[in-house]
Amino acid sequence: MSKLDRNLLSAALSSALLMLAAGAHAQTTTTTSGTTPAAGDATELDRVTVTGIRRGIESAIAVKRDATSIVESVSAEDIGKLPDVSIAESIARLPGLSAQRVAGRAQVISVRGLSPDFATTLLNGREMVSTGDNRSVEFDQYPSELVSGVTVYKTPDAALVGQGLSGTLDMQTVRPLNFADPVITLSGRFQRNSLGDAADTDPYGNRLSASYIGQSADRRFGFSIGVSHSDTPIQENQVGLYEPWKTDARPGLADGTWATDGMKALRRTGYTKRDGIMSTLQFRPSNMWTSTLDLFHSRAEQEDTANQFEVNTQYNGSFPCDPACVYSNVRTSDNGSFAGGTLTGVYPLVRGMYNRREDRISAVGWANEFNFERARLTTDVSWSKAKRNEISLENNAQRLPNPSLDTIELDIRGNGFTQMAPGLDYSDPSQLFLTNTIYGSGYGKTPRVEDELKAARVGLTLPAPAGLTWLADFDLGVNYADREKAKRQPEGNINLGAQGDTAIAGDLQYGLVDLGFAGVGYIPAWNVPGAVARYMTFEPTEDLDYLIPKAWTVSEKITTAFARANISSDWGDTAVTGNVGVQIQRVDQSSASNYWDATQPAGSNVRPFEDGKTYTDVLPSMNLAFALPNEHTVRVGLAEQVARPRVDQLRSSLEFGVDDQGRPGGSGGNPLLDPWRAYAFDVSWEKYFGNRAYVAAAFFYKDLRTYIYTETRDGYDFSALLANYVPRPGASPITQTTGNFTAPQNAEGGTLRGLELTASLPFDLWSESLRGFGIVASASFNDSSIQILDPESANSVGSDPIDLPGLSKRVYNLTAYFERNGFEARVSQRRRSDFIGEIGNFDGARTLRYVVGENITDAQLSYSFGDGSSLDGLTLLLQANNVTNAAYQTYAGTRDRPLEHIEWGRTYLLGLNYRF
Repeated sequence: MSKLDRNLLSAALSSALLMLAAGAHAQTTTTTSGTTPAAGDATELDRVTVTGIRRGIESAIAVKRDATSIVESVSAEDIGKLPDVSIAESIARLPGLSAQRVAGRAQVISVRGLSPDFATTLLNGREMVSTGDNRSVEFDQYPSELVSGVTVYKTPDAALVGQGLSGTLDMQTVRPLNFADPVITLSGRFQRNSLGDAADTDPYGNRLSASYIGQSADRRFGFSIGVSHSDTPIQENQVGLYEPWKTDARPGLADGTWATDGMKALRRTGYTKRDGIMSTLQFRPSNMWTSTLDLFHSRAEQEDTANQFEVNTQYNGSFPCDPACVYSNVRTSDNGSFAGGTLTGVYPLVRGMYNRREDRISAVGWANEFNFERARLTTDVSWSKAKRNEISLENNAQRLPNPSLDTIELDIRGNGFTQMAPGLDYSDPSQLFLTNTIYGSGYGKTPRVEDELKAARVGLTLPAPAGLTWLADFDLGVNYADREKAKRQPEGNINLGAQGDTAIAGDLQYGLVDLGFAGVGYIPAWNVPGAVARYMTFEPTEDLDYLIPKAWTVSEKITTAFARANISSDWGDTAVTGNVGVQIQRVDQSSASNYWDATQPAGSNVRPFEDGKTYTDVLPSMNLAFALPNEHTVRVGLAEQVARPRVDQLRSSLEFGVDDQGRPGGSGGNPLLDPWRAYAFDVSWEKYFGNRAYVAAAFFYKDLRTYIYTETRDGYDFSALLANYVPRPGASPITQTTGNFTAPQNAEGGTLRGLELTASLPFDLWSESLRGFGIVASASFNDSSIQILDPESANSVGSDPIDLPGLSKRVYNLTAYFERNGFEARVSQRRRSDFIGEIGNFDGARTLRYVVGENITDAQLSYSFGDGSSLDGLTLLLQANNVTNAAYQTYAGTRDRPLEHIEWGRTYLLGLNYRF
């Protein structure tokens, strides 16, 4: 983002704040008084006079205005109509939130500059499981058509169970008894990706959904059900360079020149299919009792193949290359990085990298509310379970005879596709052979994840004693959650069958894919699973010494008791609302896994290991909202917060051994970890114009007393592992029971602070001639004193201290819209500065990379037929996502050392919604 663009947006927001503050008394609010319902309630939508985007905006403003905590909200414009195609894209437009794209979709959400590890996600107030390796939810598992709104709690609330340190995201579904009449909605969208077709995949997809909300005649029963289906094409162009960039000696390069060990260009094709269903049954026989049953199920399937050309610049069957890989016509950057030239002696590969993933999420929640004369009792029981089954296969092919060396012209580009033009032709499938290439014949993995969470909660609301007039009531309660997450990852070599070296038959070929964007030209694409089945053998296992640590189970049993006093008082002319309370969390965490003991007899090398701990946290919190004259509100929040460690950090799996001096050592997870702990302070000023508009400025400060780092520490007690240890013949006896252990550790934290400016403004506040025009804009500025070391990611981010993962120092969001007489147009843009993102590496483990700041623009046109039309209830729409085809880019320390440049293309959607 250019400095000019940043200054313009910041100036616009600041000007809006000043103008509206100064002119507040001159404005006349025309919105009727009262509370617009929260997105999840969607009370009597048929009586709301505003429509479309204004309906969603005004509902979200009402949620924010009436909350006792500092919150942000996004609300559906109508049933099944969140403002964006995905939930994550809608959430990422909220102040203080930002998204990282995965496979072209906004999927990973950071709140207030902290990585997703610090936030939790709820569905109707209940914590949810995840199909990933950790806690953070993959939002594209939740169909946006079935969610009526999302509330983001930025400050803690003692009664909010499962809250995160950076924020808590609560997705909400409709409550059928809050609707006056039955509602039926249908939606369909046809989509196309601008990259076009390739291999066996066309660029077309679709999204279909249907919802029904109904009530019995006596309004004792309410029922809602929504179903959705999406079929989305995967089209991707990518160039990737090996990490780390190094300064080792290479023929033809000057000493100290930074260079990469290799690179690849690929076209990925495939599809993502997802089916989801949500249903709610409500029973309210009287005002004394309401019972609500929520059901959710999502099934997702993703299949894709990366058809890629790859070259290693240091290895052509021998390391270093023999005959030598020699650089000539060398160009370097001002930073001493190799920028281009000619490289001889390389032995390129053509590879097929196949992945298939199936995800299942199921959830049930049953809530009951009993209203007595002077008390309210609530109960809630819930269960959710997630399963992920995945298979990854690779085929490696090269020209024969071995080696068929090539000369390649290179042009390293920090802002575009690096060029790698080979001298030989790689487009003829009959000249490419499955063989024991320089990378072997292939490798495969079959990871599995299962996550199950059971919870029960009871709460009691009691009136405040008569003498405490400044209190409205008290909330007391206890919640118990039992979670278990397990991962397995069998893997192994894919070996050639009895036929030996072979070209891939024509019936398995998909045709040629064009890698001209990287200077490569055409390469074949083929059916990878078919080739493995016909020509190769694959027998994945998990009982080899280096695979044992990849299997683990983590269990958590958390009991949370809470007490909250709700404040409702007048301090002079100022109305004060809010709450003060405390949570007490008792955590019992443990992990079970195996380790490999090479000293044991064959067949007995795999040994069990289990460890864990219990601890208690006392977490006070306070939220105060001061309602000042002319609809000004000042909010203050103080709290002590925690965030649970990542699940993979809690694993007990480890690698262990004894060195020649009899000293033990090892590495792995750490089931003895304490959580991240922090003190938090928040203050916010907000100016409202009924539910129509608001401007706000918020400041937050977090003092993270602890942080979790991967460190090597001496003094680890290996006694339990050494109990049955028998030194090999001739080896040194054990000289001590303590040694070095590399694992996640609790250590000193630091501070995080930020400023958030927000404005939601319909332009008719200034002039009736501007009716229909408006903007929603925000700017966030974050800073942190925390610097971390991540040895596991040293190849990409280096071995020096780095900023917090997920922290962008500047985040901007802008939506400009026009809506009148059924016609609607909007353009939305989200920008963020460079940050350190999380990705999965080849081993399936988390790693960090520098990510170039993104600028994503989306647009939408729609027309809704109104009352009196024979098509009343019908909306036609045209959408374009990622209008500028913004690339996803990563780099190693400096931008002249690129790692990835990925383009997913633009997505165009044409569709309709119908409500009757």
